[in-house]
Amino acid sequence: MDLLLSGFDILARWDVVLALLTGSVGGVLIGAIPGVGPAVAIAILLPATFSMDPIVGLTVLLGIYGSSMYGGAIPAILINTPGTAVNALTTYDGFPMTSRGEARRAISLAYSASFFGGIFSVICLILFSPVLAKVAPMFGSREIFLAALLGIILVVTAHRRQTLIAAALACFGIFINTIGLEPVKYSKRYTFDQSFLSGGVDLIVVVLGLFALSQAFFLLQGEDEKTRINKLKGGLFQGLRELTRHPRVAGVSAGFGVLMGMIPGVGEFTAQFMSYTYAQKTSKRPDDFGHGSSEGLIAAETANNAVPAAAMVPLLALGIPGEALTAMMLSVFYVHNVVPGPQLFQNHMDFVVALYLALLILNVMVLVFLLFATNHLIKVVKIPNRFLGVAILTLSFVGVYSLRNSATDCVIAALFGVLGFVLKRLSLPIVPIILGMVLGGIMEVKLRAGMARVKAFPDFFLDGRGDNTSLRPIAVILFLMIIAVLALHFRRVWLDHKELKEAKWSTKHSSTHIGAHLSRRRNSILTERGKKRRAERSMFSPRSTDRS
Repeated sequence: MDLLLSGFDILARWDVVLALLTGSVGGVLIGAIPGVGPAVAIAILLPATFSMDPIVGLTVLLGIYGSSMYGGAIPAILINTPGTAVNALTTYDGFPMTSRGEARRAISLAYSASFFGGIFSVICLILFSPVLAKVAPMFGSREIFLAALLGIILVVTAHRRQTLIAAALACFGIFINTIGLEPVKYSKRYTFDQSFLSGGVDLIVVVLGLFALSQAFFLLQGEDEKTRINKLKGGLFQGLRELTRHPRVAGVSAGFGVLMGMIPGVGEFTAQFMSYTYAQKTSKRPDDFGHGSSEGLIAAETANNAVPAAAMVPLLALGIPGEALTAMMLSVFYVHNVVPGPQLFQNHMDFVVALYLALLILNVMVLVFLLFATNHLIKVVKIPNRFLGVAILTLSFVGVYSLRNSATDCVIAALFGVLGFVLKRLSLPIVPIILGMVLGGIMEVKLRAGMARVKAFPDFFLDGRGDNTSLRPIAVILFLMIIAVLALHFRRVWLDHKELKEAKWSTKHSSTHIGAHLSRRRNSILTERGKKRRAERSMFSPRSTDRS
């Protein structure tokens, strides 16, 4: 109870309340504009949050992160264009409902499902706090190193059929993090005697380049799309009543969102597809899915909005981000010397509770705002793409320059912007680079700290010497999880290879069979035609007479 009161005291400040309002409303607006998304907005705002108090800066970023998916459902349902990438599945059932004149019902249902998923996730996060507070002190340098290693492996293996390129990009991110002065003896690495590289490559510069500038280039090279949207008629409270008719789908989908959010590198897409598949398999009307099913819309929106609060679990408990957005938030912690991890729960539990309460209040504020402002909000869908591109480009360069008043940072950001643009055009992942930079730094520092007591490989999982030796259970569990993830991944690769081989074999043999059949048919036709022609010739040609 004392922690709740202290958490409310932290939030009961005018600047925190303003940050809550700005983050919630701004996130909805950003989510409703196709082509922008929360990653671009957070990347642009990140430099500005460094001058704020930690709770204020994080509240703004959390508001954008958590509320953008609410807004992203609006264009997904009305014009079949997802506002954010994770709203792509919303188009499956949302737009067909609009096509048959049920746009108001679809929008209302999406808001209600998103609200339920967000609140469910925050409640789970609050309930897990006592467990996290007890488990967190058991994490030392070796455990955090293994957790970071597990995180980067999960990020790589999550990109199915793109594992090698994801691994290469993650290694590239780790390499970028090594440029500059190393953290122990401060010797120079990969600086090539260039003074501007001595300070290393700033994470925010890379983030702004890969996400914001690349998206600006992408919008500028495209054409403006003309969209026409009719005003929604009627109230938007219908979805709250309809959601109560599908408690099983909503509950299971929210559970998938929480579980997938807690696992680094997995995120909204996996949670959505697992929830959607479950809903379709257990539905009494599975044929409606993809044609305007309310259960499908609930599954998609509940799952993706349950992820943001759950994604804060590894960030707060271990200091390990699971995706690019939480990696950006981690930099806000570091700037203010608030280090996420085991010590945070021991020394700053009131700060953690304040973050939980902020997430809870954000979801309520977003729902109230959307229920009364949707008809006005849908106008942001009509903003031209090229105008957005110019605005993002300008704000990005202003943000980069404001970090260190360095034109060199602007050049580096532009180079990473070109790289991000190329990766987007080739449909290759960008997130592994960011997580490689963040997790690579954590792995290096924790490994060097842990190796001081490690003489052989078994010492990584043991404390003490001789009779006083004790097992480190968390380290053993994390190591076994790494082995299990790698084993499952290689098994999946082998099954995919086997399936591809069988498909090629069946295609080859079926084509051979068809070719042989056609060849026989052709010969038969030619033979019959030849017989007919010879018969005609013998009929009209003069008979030969024997000459003796």
